Amino acid sequence: MIVDEPRDLTPGAQLPIELSAELLARVEARRAEVLRALSSGDPVYGVTTGMGALSKVRLSDEEQRTHQRNLLLGRAVGGPPWLPPDQARAVVVTRLRTFLTGDAGVSAALCGQLVALINSPYVPAIPAEGAGSAGEIIPLAHAFGPLTGIGTLLDADGREVPAEGLLPPFELGPKEGIALLAGIPGTTGRAYSQVRAAERLADRMAEIAAGAIAVIGANRDPYHPSTGRGDELLQAEQTRILELAGPESQPRSLQAPVSFRVVPQVLAHVRRALGRLDEAVTRALDGVTDSPAYLDGAFVGTAGFHGIDLAAHCDHLVAALAHAAEVSTARLHRLLDPEVTGLPAQLAYDPGPQAGLVAVHKRAVAAVHSLRRLTVPSSIGTAETSNGQEDVQTFSWEAAGVLTEAVRLTREVTACELLAVHQAFFLAKRPVPVALAELLGATADAVPVIEADRPFGVDLRRLADLLSSGSARP
Repeated sequence: MIVDEPRDLTPGAQLPIELSAELLARVEARRAEVLRALSSGDPVYGVTTGMGALSKVRLSDEEQRTHQRNLLLGRAVGGPPWLPPDQARAVVVTRLRTFLTGDAGVSAALCGQLVALINSPYVPAIPAEGAGSAGEIIPLAHAFGPLTGIGTLLDADGREVPAEGLLPPFELGPKEGIALLAGIPGTTGRAYSQVRAAERLADRMAEIAAGAIAVIGANRDPYHPSTGRGDELLQAEQTRILELAGPESQPRSLQAPVSFRVVPQVLAHVRRALGRLDEAVTRALDGVTDSPAYLDGAFVGTAGFHGIDLAAHCDHLVAALAHAAEVSTARLHRLLDPEVTGLPAQLAYDPGPQAGLVAVHKRAVAAVHSLRRLTVPSSIGTAETSNGQEDVQTFSWEAAGVLTEAVRLTREVTACELLAVHQAFFLAKRPVPVALAELLGATADAVPVIEADRPFGVDLRRLADLLSSGSARP
């Protein structure tokens, strides 16, 4: 992928990446301006001074020569568990995009070093937890220390390898160390990856819920788009459910249980939360996050590290997913009830001698319990650090981590419901709606016919992999 403009580069960009000569020339021209401005001798935070509570300390010329690398050394205090490879690479790609705007005033050579890391078979070992600061200096120190031979990389098999010697030798120039630590590229990249994952999951949740609606013969009245007047997103979900589930000429009852009737409302809420987080990610990708940033010919201190926009919308999406998982688990419970489905109890092939899927519902209940505990807002609970220089935090890094776990748990619950829908169609001998044939066909490929009890954890793991793949075929 050849990148001509910063906006061409997203955290999920296709690899390998190559920066156009014109773009690199613009980056280098801004770098020359920054070096001229630095030569004036005026104090510049983190370049000619210390950082945080030590910003009043002026650095000698000799100290400045080693200061930028030292910034990455003393702040790498994290440890395992490390970010998964896709999120680690998204952090690096997002950092590169922020540099391409010119705000950071870094060199084209540093951008090239980032490209070399992105295109390599390695990712930096970035701690998934423990940011604890205004901004992301701890995880970013781990993310970008390897550019200068500091710290640890992970190979394609997830093994830790020393960074020294794995990338071309590189020496940070003035301002480049602090630029690597500035802003919230980590939260931005991680949130981007989770938005994409949650979008795929929401599509699957709609299909699986429609399958549940179809297999119990639910009345289709609640999905008529005229009942969603005033809410175009809700009407779109109602239309989607009708198309997926197909018509029902002889519903089993006048009203299905609530967990079936509210499917469009639940999914519309998830998609609304997704859209708002996606907008926050775009704002973060396009905004000024460097500090000090080089804007209009001068160094300007910023608060671009205060990721409340991303943190709050991550929290919102976590709550929406938790609600969707709760409703899915309730629907799964109803699928085990012969009064609702007209099928054998607990979807067992031979009820009594066999327990059926009752324990699968219990697993979903446990996942929902974990989800509920994730819904405490991440940005609540500030604490002073850096001798009071940093007296508040948003914990946006942690918010992105909580969202990652929420997506995983919601996927687990969704896999449980998918297994039940799959079994219900098998027992009911009902035709699968045409719009659901691909997903349920892939499910049948992944999960053998259930005619006896077995360790369903194996089936659920396969279905969770299916749901995360973005494809209906395993």
